[in-house]
Amino acid sequence: MLDTTLTSARILIVDDQPSNILLLEGILQEEDYSAYRSITDSRQVLPIFLEYRPDLILMDLQMPYLDGFEVMKQLRAQIPPEAFLPILVLTADITPEPKRQALAGGAMDFLTKPFDATEVILRIRNLLQTRALHLQLQNQNQLLEQRVRERTADLEETQNEILERLALAAEYRDDDTGEHTKRVGQMAAQIAQTLGLPEAELIGRAALLHDVGKIAIPDSILLKPGKLSLEEFSHMKTHTTLGAKMLSGGRFALLQRAEEIARTHHERWDGTGYLGLYGDTIPIAGRIVAVADVFDALTSERPYKQAWPHKEAIEEIQRQSGRQFDPRVVDAFLEVVHR
Repeated sequence: MLDTTLTSARILIVDDQPSNILLLEGILQEEDYSAYRSITDSRQVLPIFLEYRPDLILMDLQMPYLDGFEVMKQLRAQIPPEAFLPILVLTADITPEPKRQALAGGAMDFLTKPFDATEVILRIRNLLQTRALHLQLQNQNQLLEQRVRERTADLEETQNEILERLALAAEYRDDDTGEHTKRVGQMAAQIAQTLGLPEAELIGRAALLHDVGKIAIPDSILLKPGKLSLEEFSHMKTHTTLGAKMLSGGRFALLQRAEEIARTHHERWDGTGYLGLYGDTIPIAGRIVAVADVFDALTSERPYKQAWPHKEAIEEIQRQSGRQFDPRVVDAFLEVVHR
């Protein structure tokens, strides 16, 4: 609200004496204030306040039914702590105690009866200008917060794009389409969602990087059409620790979860995986991606194998429940594929 528009501010007058109401209305009209409403019954203040949302309240203290202190108590419950709603108290009592009590109850200033028109206008103008500055600052803060949110979203989008491209770089090593990581991510997110995990979307995005360590595996091993020797298989297994090392030290939740998945997605429920973790000692994200990864690997063609039919791949996942895979994760996987 700017100084040039102060006269359009909404003003609520609360006084049980009609003569005081008429006097205040006349003073406001003289100064071109037009957006005001008046109440003589203090019991109506709260509902009218909620509907009218005034910028300033002029209120008597001594009134029947509810005095000014009770009304301010009602209003205080409806006004957010960060809001600035000026209440200008009208009182004939010039003793200190009512003033202290009114200030504690939410009043910003006082007008002593009988009113002096010049003083009334100055007090009203000062309070409305203060509210205008407060609203201006509040709007500026909201604008700054919005810009911060937009910048943060841009940074997250950039981060996601870079990580997706990194995942594709690894995936193209042994998948010409680069679709394996996307399918694993989608399946992992759906399994996590079925399990009711709040990080379902995050797990799905982090799963894209589960095989990023393959960047460091030689083609002679990664693309070998036949069975790997023990030495070659040992080298192949290092892609989990290499991937985790590439992703380690990240400050963002996405990188932290991706590191965890890269390191643990080849662990087995029975403890016979790459690192020997077992059961619930394997992070849930790693257990989920283990199922999603194996299912997609089984149903995808590779230089060294044919694709399995979906029905047989699903049956294999079921057979490995409680051995290679977490039974709960398998149940969620079955729910996803049957859905």
